[in-house]
Amino acid sequence: MLLRLSTLFVRTLREDPADAEVASHRLLIRAGYIRRAAPGIYTWLPLGLRVLTKVEAVVREEMVAAGAQEVHFPALLPREPYEQTGRWAEYGPNLFRLKDRRENDYLLAPTHEEMFTLLVKDLCSSYKDLPLTLFQIQTKYRDEARPRAGLIRGREFVMKDAYSFDLDDDGLAQAYENQRAAYQRIFDRLGLEHVIVAAVSGAMGGSRSEEFLTPTPIGEDTYVRSPGGYAANAEAVTTPVPDQLSWADVPAAHVEPTPDAPTIDALVDLVNTRYPRADRPWTAADTLKNVVLALTHPGGEREVVVVGLPGDRDVDMKRIEAALAPAEVEVAGDADLVAHPELVRGYIGPAVLGPNALDPETSVRYLLDPRVVPGTRWVTGANEVDKHVLDLVAGRDFTGSGTIEAAEVRAGDPAPDGSGPLELARGIEIGHIFQLGRKYAEALDLKVLDANGKAQVVTMGSYGIGVTRVLAALAEAHHDDKGLAWPAHVAPANVHLVATGKDAAVFETAERLAAEWSAQGIEVLYDDRPKVSPGVKFADAELFGVPLVVVVGRGLASGVVEVRPRSGGEVHEIPVAEVVDHVAARVAGLLGQA
Repeated sequence: MLLRLSTLFVRTLREDPADAEVASHRLLIRAGYIRRAAPGIYTWLPLGLRVLTKVEAVVREEMVAAGAQEVHFPALLPREPYEQTGRWAEYGPNLFRLKDRRENDYLLAPTHEEMFTLLVKDLCSSYKDLPLTLFQIQTKYRDEARPRAGLIRGREFVMKDAYSFDLDDDGLAQAYENQRAAYQRIFDRLGLEHVIVAAVSGAMGGSRSEEFLTPTPIGEDTYVRSPGGYAANAEAVTTPVPDQLSWADVPAAHVEPTPDAPTIDALVDLVNTRYPRADRPWTAADTLKNVVLALTHPGGEREVVVVGLPGDRDVDMKRIEAALAPAEVEVAGDADLVAHPELVRGYIGPAVLGPNALDPETSVRYLLDPRVVPGTRWVTGANEVDKHVLDLVAGRDFTGSGTIEAAEVRAGDPAPDGSGPLELARGIEIGHIFQLGRKYAEALDLKVLDANGKAQVVTMGSYGIGVTRVLAALAEAHHDDKGLAWPAHVAPANVHLVATGKDAAVFETAERLAAEWSAQGIEVLYDDRPKVSPGVKFADAELFGVPLVVVVGRGLASGVVEVRPRSGGEVHEIPVAEVVDHVAARVAGLLGQA
């Protein structure tokens, strides 16, 4: 294969796009791999499409090797199956909805659980048809409120989704482990560092769930690890619940004036000065912060809830969203507080919340951090301006409507399994696997006859890889300040051949080399532009990121050609008569074919 830059549909940019936040976004645009069509939507140009195709090929090969069979569904789907599973409403504003000319409802698929389930229901009737794993590589659509970082969070993206179908839970467990191993092979082949962490199932449902993350400072996901091997997305971390305490010696709760204490720190200083404890000073961890949130449920109903947590912790909205899915969550606004006059901004306390209110049936739901166990002693709002209540004891003076994992996870927090203090890192989610169980099979009545002729509900697993996000993650992991530096298996070409100068012999030699390599099946990106300066050609070579650069130029007068690796390393001057074999061997080595 030979690509000539003189005719290739590509234009490089010397300046970063104004809206590009991360390296992958900047460089994929500048190198002419993608172009922005709309917020979160990108056009793929020839070089970008070549990389995308190679990523897809690795995914496809490993899925087939794991026993999965490929299918392909439409992206435009009818409403009815999503109504049956409840996800027409659950997806809320993230779903692209539309009507045809007859006013029938359709959607652009964000994911295809329903369609896979119905296809198997249509074609499989016996346990002899199972186990079965199907997959597709297809474009998905989600109306992201804040698309960002180029391909990392978009409204249109390519995804590999696979689903396993088994008669029993043992079969599901085996299918899950099979796919898990296939994912590890995929990311290893792509040269993409990855960690596997426990995750929440969220709206997908199911029992077991794990994410594959590639570590990077620009990642949207925070994950944790412990010295003893615990690993989880921060959303899935559970707080070790403290032991309950005795309140026998704690004085009765008392309301005190607390003027000029608009912050937690100011409040702590004030109560230590005016109302000191006998055993130890009050700290921020002794204050009970009550955060007002507004939930929009799938049917459109809006609910105000209050989350109570220690004042030394901030709420983590992603953890809250995971805990309260499928509801949409936001900080309550002025209108929400006006609708609940009992909530005094800045001074909200448990007395008017949840089961503590005069009318618990109509009160605001009150969800507590797991650290708020019976016997813990708090300073919190007294539901009056400039007043707080001290020595308020959980279990004695107030209770919650339930618990919630809403507080930020910090480095040094204990791992839930006791395996040591947690370390925090950031990563990009590149894959997610679920043991779905029977949620979708039951909703869509997917049953087969077992060996005794009895109808059994099929159990399912779901396995997704964000293919376009993987490409962006590769660009994040493999670049420098000059441009991209692709791993050999996904680069748009094996060799970037650069002809420099005006000497006809240079271009004649380059043409011959390009033809010989191409005849051997080596992919060549040939910069044959006659009136472009060497500086521009070298800058483009660094920007494109092909792993091996061959320069035919001034050295030709001495009978040599320059061979340089894109990602650093020694530059070699190779005799013209030997360079074809030399480069062929280098390419084979890079591709693991030597």
